[in-house]
Amino acid sequence: MTLSQLVLRSMKKNIKHYYLYFFALIFSVTLYFSFVTLQYNPSVIEVSNGVKITAGLKAASYLLLLVVVFFVLYANHLFMKRRSKEIGLYQLIGMSKGLVTRLLALENTILWIGAISIGVVLGFLTSRIFAMILLRILEKEVLVELIFSIEALQMTLVVFLALLVIVLIQTMVSIRRVSLLTLFTATSIADTRVKRFNGFQMLLGFIGLVMIGYGYYLSTTLFELDTDNVNMLLYKMLAILGTTIGGTYFVFRFSVSFLMNLKRKQKRGHLSIEDVLSLSPIMHRMKSNAMSLTIITVISATALGILCLSYISYYSAGAVAKQNVPFDYILMNDQGQAFLSELNEQKISYAQTNIDLLDVDVNISDLFSNDIPAGISMMTNGTLPIVKLSDAQKMMPELSLKEGEGYVMGYSNMMSEIVKLEKNKPVQLTTSSGEVVLRIRGIKTDSLLVYNLTGGGMTIVVTDVLFDKLSADSTIQQQTFWNKQVGVVLEDRSQLKEVQFIFEETTNDGHFEVTKDNGGRKLVYMESQEAYRLSTLDMMGLVIFVTGFLGLAFLVTTGSILYFKQMNEADEERASYTVLRKIGFTTSELMKGIYKKQMFNFGVPLIIGLAHSYFAVKSGWMLFGTELTAPLLITMSIYVILYSIFAFLTVGYYRKVVSQSL
Repeated sequence: MTLSQLVLRSMKKNIKHYYLYFFALIFSVTLYFSFVTLQYNPSVIEVSNGVKITAGLKAASYLLLLVVVFFVLYANHLFMKRRSKEIGLYQLIGMSKGLVTRLLALENTILWIGAISIGVVLGFLTSRIFAMILLRILEKEVLVELIFSIEALQMTLVVFLALLVIVLIQTMVSIRRVSLLTLFTATSIADTRVKRFNGFQMLLGFIGLVMIGYGYYLSTTLFELDTDNVNMLLYKMLAILGTTIGGTYFVFRFSVSFLMNLKRKQKRGHLSIEDVLSLSPIMHRMKSNAMSLTIITVISATALGILCLSYISYYSAGAVAKQNVPFDYILMNDQGQAFLSELNEQKISYAQTNIDLLDVDVNISDLFSNDIPAGISMMTNGTLPIVKLSDAQKMMPELSLKEGEGYVMGYSNMMSEIVKLEKNKPVQLTTSSGEVVLRIRGIKTDSLLVYNLTGGGMTIVVTDVLFDKLSADSTIQQQTFWNKQVGVVLEDRSQLKEVQFIFEETTNDGHFEVTKDNGGRKLVYMESQEAYRLSTLDMMGLVIFVTGFLGLAFLVTTGSILYFKQMNEADEERASYTVLRKIGFTTSELMKGIYKKQMFNFGVPLIIGLAHSYFAVKSGWMLFGTELTAPLLITMSIYVILYSIFAFLTVGYYRKVVSQSL
């Protein structure tokens, strides 16, 4: 029999072992080729921020490559172990290690060439879909063409052929370094059951739980920073990473074994068949599985956390735009009359809200509930815009004030987490005749003014009586540049594109300028709310597109690794299933224990990963948007559903092994 015939027969025999590995390779090539193709797609390059998009896709392709390298090397290691007896038989019948290496190298080469070929074809066909998804997320109306990029093909071939060489070297080294006896016993090597779970191991298991709990606690106090240590935020983040990752390993390595051992002792030796097929395999293999389960959990949590945060940004784009630009269009002072006249002439219905403004020097230092953390630049005494109550009530009718009271408006969720303010505290307004003290009745996150006027900071609302008094102050008059904000809200938002064109034409693209009598000059650029929302999508749309597909790659990687490991375990336990079937146990009875085992193998890493990602997202979500619950639930639900597919595949494989064991 020639080597080529042996290769073909071997591949035919092992095709059932290779199909998911082959699929994962095809998926990796498809995703990589699609990402690279997008960089050269003229439809993508044409959009306004094409440079950012191509740079982002290029960075994503590098990250994807790291995922693929990790997955391929790990999967190849598992399959080498899976075929160790076969390799041993080849050597036993007289084949040299060099010949066996050539056999496996030829198999891998054929497999990879097939995967690369199919992946490139699928990548070519799906690249247009990916481009359409990306441009849909960015809300860009561009005709997407189906193109085949020679540059993308060259990059893909170079990357995956280089990876193939690495895999072949890994195969060659593993064959040459392992003895014949080891090959025949590789799949039967299992961890020895811990007969006596000593106190030190119990302590380590408890420490693992405490470390995770402490990491979660630190995440809830992430922005409670020391006022003297500028590196406190960095230290906390490193501590959270260290405690959660280390704690996760200790939980898998010691806590789980302790709990399983405790449950076994409670049974006092009376183990059911379900216990034998669930508790025993988990305890036997926990030492070797602890590291891989930890890696899978951490990768899952990282991918899910990034997905959640990016989706929060995307999901909150409209709310953030409304927070920073409270009206569809904003005009300053008495400028922009041409815009309003054109709207009237075009018979476009709108609501107009005028808000009078004053710029007043305000001392807000007494509002801070604690000292400002080191490294945070926070102005406690400076010029803030002042609004009268009657104007604020046009947007928030529920507001009410007594003389000597005021509101703080527009204090963002992000800043409130880092530097907290307290109500019922005084602020001092500086006038030419002295200071006016106000008691702040409430602190609101909603904004009345466009962010350009507040610098992303706060606004003070005072009574109409005090506002009129302040407006008569000569010093305040002199330092006030913008004395009126005119907000325009369209009644029919389907006219946004038409009105946007009118706004740009009649206001010099939203640029307003004022010159004071003393020669002071100020220029401000006003975006429309829709323009601000689209600019947010431009920044975050690419992020969610990239993280979405990278998250999918992480999911396929972790799920496939778990599936491969369970395939190995199922084959190793086949003899046990044969014995149990011979003494009368049915497939259904054996599967009950296997169900419990797979609930642990897939469920525990998933649950811990979900918990890690939840606390990670909860600690800093306010930096990315205004909505938490809906994006978190949507992202986690999709991830759980996709992750469960691999669990069902594993259960199906076990059922097949059990059914064929007799």
